[in-house]
Formats: sequence, C-alpha cells, structure tokens
Amino acid sequence: MTPTEPAFTIRPLDPVKDAELVHGWVTHPKAAFWMMQDAEPGDVERAYAQIAADEHHHALLGLCDGEPVFLMETYDPARRELAGLYEPEPGDVGMHFLVAPTDSPVHGFTRAVITAVMAHLFQDPATRRVVVEPDVRNTAVHALNEAVGFVPEREIQKPEKRALLSFCTRERFTAATGVAA
Repeated sequence: MTPTEPAFTIRPLDPVKDAELVHGWVTHPKAAFWMMQDAEPGDVERAYAQIAADEHHHALLGLCDGEPVFLMETYDPARRELAGLYEPEPGDVGMHFLVAPTDSPVHGFTRAVITAVMAHLFQDPATRRVVVEPDVRNTAVHALNEAVGFVPEREIQKPEKRALLSFCTRERFTAATGVAA
C-alpha cells in the first residue's frame, strides 16, 4: 500500500448504535439503488437487526482512520438474494457495498473501497467466487465491478429489480488489482 492509499478496517454493524448513521447513507439520493430512499431510522434499525439475526446474511461497516465510510453486506447466495436464480457453486459469497455520501469526494476512493471489500472477502480461504447482482441501470457500479475483476454472466429478474448477475474469482481479482488474494 502506498502512503496515499487509505487504510481500512472492517467491523460488524451494530443495528442499534449504527442505525442513525446508516440511515443517512441509505436514504441519500446517491444511494437510490440501495432501495431504502423512504426508510425511517426505525426501518433501518429493524432491517439490520434482521440481518444480524440471520446466519446467512451479515452487515459490516468499513472505517478509514476510525471513521465509518462504507457499508458492506455479505450473504449466502444459495439461501438469500439469489436463491433459485442461478446455479450456486461451493465457495460462492454474495456481496453488496455502499460508500458513505460526501460533499468532498476523493478521486479513486470508491475503487479503493471495493478493492478492500473484495480483499476482505478473499481472506477467507473458503471463498472461491464473489457474486453480485446490481441493478442493470447502475452503470457506475458495473464499471467498478469490472475494475476489480467481475465478469457479467447475464441479466436476471429479481422481485425488486432487473439485475446484472456477475462473478469474480480470486484469480480474476488478483489479476485485475494486483492484490494477492
């Protein structure tokens, strides 16, 4: 890591303590694809309490210099989100991420976040492939996904959106980013 690259830490999201912070993120106009625009703080707390109670879905906060800067969710795509919509393989992990809105964006920060998210996922030797299903209209995240090694497979219809099913193996991630996984 060069001195200009941010150093991230990741911790479990606390549904009660972090609800107000995360509410501001998921209801921000830039988070439209998170589909929580009309959520109240209590809705966010309840949604993340449900995730915390689910053994197949996890919510985490990413911090930079101790300050929360991104949200990430991981899930078992064979049991949540994508159950019945694709053929899962052993070692598949589903992922969502959201960078906190800011009035002073830093060039390259979001790419650094997704790289950190992917490196975190691949720290687990059981993770063979990361699966994502962003909205087909979310071209910004498609470009980020490609930058870290995701390859789109096909469009799928989920109950809440038309999604681009994409996969990234450990090898593709390392080849795309130079980060050993």
